[in-house]
Amino acid sequence: MERTYTTDLPKRAGEKVHLAGWVHRRRVLKNVTFLVLRDARGTAQIVVNEPDILSKISDVTEESVVEIDGQAVANPHAPGGVEVINPEIGILSEAVSPLPFEIFRPNLDVSLPVQLDHASLALRHPRRQAIFRLAAASVAGFREALTSEGFTEVHTPKIVASSTESGANVFGIDYFGSRAYLAQSPQFYKQTLVGVFERVFEVAPVFRAEPHDTARHLAEYVSLDAEMGFIEDHHTVIKMVSLAVRHMVEKVSATDPEESILADQTLPRIPEQIPIIHFSDAQEMIQRATGEQVIGEPDLAPAHERWLGEWALHEFGSDFLFVTGYPMRKRPFYTHPDPARPEFSNSFDLLFRGLELVTGGQRLHRYTDYVQAITLRGEDPEKYRAYIDTFRYGMPPHGGFALGLERWTARLTGAANVREVTLFPRDLHRLTP
Repeated sequence: MERTYTTDLPKRAGEKVHLAGWVHRRRVLKNVTFLVLRDARGTAQIVVNEPDILSKISDVTEESVVEIDGQAVANPHAPGGVEVINPEIGILSEAVSPLPFEIFRPNLDVSLPVQLDHASLALRHPRRQAIFRLAAASVAGFREALTSEGFTEVHTPKIVASSTESGANVFGIDYFGSRAYLAQSPQFYKQTLVGVFERVFEVAPVFRAEPHDTARHLAEYVSLDAEMGFIEDHHTVIKMVSLAVRHMVEKVSATDPEESILADQTLPRIPEQIPIIHFSDAQEMIQRATGEQVIGEPDLAPAHERWLGEWALHEFGSDFLFVTGYPMRKRPFYTHPDPARPEFSNSFDLLFRGLELVTGGQRLHRYTDYVQAITLRGEDPEKYRAYIDTFRYGMPPHGGFALGLERWTARLTGAANVREVTLFPRDLHRLTP
């Protein structure tokens, strides 16, 4: 018999069904046992009152894998309004170790380190699953948005010969006797491919050897990258970021709230036009409001990002805010300066609920500009030969952005730590599981 998923049971009331999944919970009463079966889509209640079946499952542990043939019948008190009676139960695989925590509870009331140590079990919890379904929906929205705008999805190497951003923050590896590194970003490749496809995007892991031990940093995370050619300036890129984020929000909002962790969260508020503020104006506003001396600083502190997030929500009803024009001394060498104010850049960050989510901007596109920018940094252009040679052969004005999936998902779900929304986190202290 073809397998029926638990979520399809309401359509099968009155029919014979074949289910398969995990024993989520057993409730043993005097003359009947209620077995709750969980599969990848939900749960179903199985009613067991035949003596021989009761005997068969008397020692079956929670999280054992079973298959069930039975009759689906309507019951308004059962999950989904349907339960399964007269079951035949086959045991496919038994859970042979005691569980370190109870999966059937509405919430996992154990510490995050314990959850991560036992990720193979903790990820089975419906609320943990829901987080990653939302992440998947977000990526689907990102892909749909960029594909609809003529972008080509690409897959670039994650083992590279040199760093293009900060050599101190790369993981070195032995590559058949030569020194190589795990890629900090696909920056070099996505710029190169603008010269091929004009518009490209990638969803892939990136690696940062930054010794941060905070709730917002990981050594490996998923980056949603895009690069596009023939732009006017960084505002062209901002429009594309806005489109991508809007699609991501729409895709998330289309998930079933009964199955989503967002059932008790607020969906992101995104106005028709995401507000934009220049970095210098933001600093002046923060200094006036807080009395802190921030003008002249090259970046925004996390507390100031949070302040700006609250300001954007209060003034514009927006959970998002673009901050443009960061100082050139804070941006990578490939960033295009503002022609009117060269000390500032044609770059931006997108804050989501007061947290930096996206970094992007216009890039340099002329070979001579790259040589000059690197030389002004006091470095030898030869060190970047593999990177800048691309620009010898004619590149259009272009720009792009990168969005951190884990930060997005954490802000989306209200998680306090990005490790809560990462399947198998990699950080200063964790290399397994």
